[in-house]
Amino acid sequence: MKTPSLTSPPIPEPHQAQAAGHPAAPTVSDALAQHMAQAVRDQGGWIGFDRFMALALYTPGLGYYAADLPKFGAMPAAPGGAPGSDFVTAPEISPLFGYALARQVAQALQATGTYEVWEFGAGTGALAEQVLSALREMQVPLARYTIVDLSGSLRARQQSRLAPFGEQVQWASALPAQMRGVVLGNELIDAMPVQLLSRVDGVWHERGVALAPAPAPADAGASELADGAAPAQDAFVWADCPTALRPPMEIEGDHDYLTEIHPQSEAFVRTLAQRLERGAVLLLDYGFPEAEYYHPQRHMGTVMCHQAHRSDADPLVRVGEKDITAHVNFTALALAAQDAGMEVLGYTSQAHFLINCGLVDLMQAAALPVRASAQRLILEHEMGELFKVIALGVGAPWQPLGFGRGDRTHRL
Repeated sequence: MKTPSLTSPPIPEPHQAQAAGHPAAPTVSDALAQHMAQAVRDQGGWIGFDRFMALALYTPGLGYYAADLPKFGAMPAAPGGAPGSDFVTAPEISPLFGYALARQVAQALQATGTYEVWEFGAGTGALAEQVLSALREMQVPLARYTIVDLSGSLRARQQSRLAPFGEQVQWASALPAQMRGVVLGNELIDAMPVQLLSRVDGVWHERGVALAPAPAPADAGASELADGAAPAQDAFVWADCPTALRPPMEIEGDHDYLTEIHPQSEAFVRTLAQRLERGAVLLLDYGFPEAEYYHPQRHMGTVMCHQAHRSDADPLVRVGEKDITAHVNFTALALAAQDAGMEVLGYTSQAHFLINCGLVDLMQAAALPVRASAQRLILEHEMGELFKVIALGVGAPWQPLGFGRGDRTHRL
């Protein structure tokens, strides 16, 4: 469960070197760091954080989501045991998550007259398995369940897990020109690269990444590296450049302030609007409406990293070994959708959404351990309040059941 705190630890100040120690032999992280360092040099010594984040997460064969390391799961590694995961998402916490969501999917399919589900970033395939099983039990007509995922290793896990559903499940690496159906994205938007903006002494900058020379070897007289040892690498450091970019709203006060803007997630929503001829979009993630996102007290930004079920705020070290995320600005998603012709059908907390979709009834019929784990989905201090759900639609408006009570669209 990727649940950064409401007040995240500060990102280190610009120009502070973040030199990571290296093991004796080169690793995937070393190779990725070398690739990323060359990308910085190729751009004249500085790249925006959105470019850095994209390289760290999605460089083919090396990035966090493109490499073959375990990511999703329920437990960290045990001493001497198999490798653990870095975080757990709602479908791994409880199968009732997908079963409750499936009730909303079923209504959306009927309301839009469509017969296909599209899931972006399907992780282990747990959510797809739950939704498909629930739709089958409800006898909901479904022609296809199409997964769009950039990770080859995750696709292999998904294919193994979803094999019982046969050809009903398909995979795609890109969107078609036109599509119909219900689009799902659970903890998808938070992994899309963001740009960092920093206000320092009253002046706005774009915060990016540069390089600092690697420290000299302790033994200055050594002429050769030990066999198999990785050479010292230049360290990634923060560097600010003046910019005309601004947050979407004025930040009160004159104190230093760090935050994010989200052009890639907004572009993703606009692309969906352009290609979705008929259907609905359901996005579940952690984040805030704009007024909360850019609150003067949230002056340290929301960028967080996740590794081995621990969080930190330094994305410049151990690149490729840990996830990098930022909270979602749900107002920006709603405005992008509306500007592109979609309707905002609802916005609420995950707790309200799941309860409206019948989670409590599902819990009452489940065994005690299942009920206990499902509570984490709706408890305020767990996932219930920090996680939000937004529904977007193409075509005639309709009332999704997940937003029947507690709708907060007026707060966007």
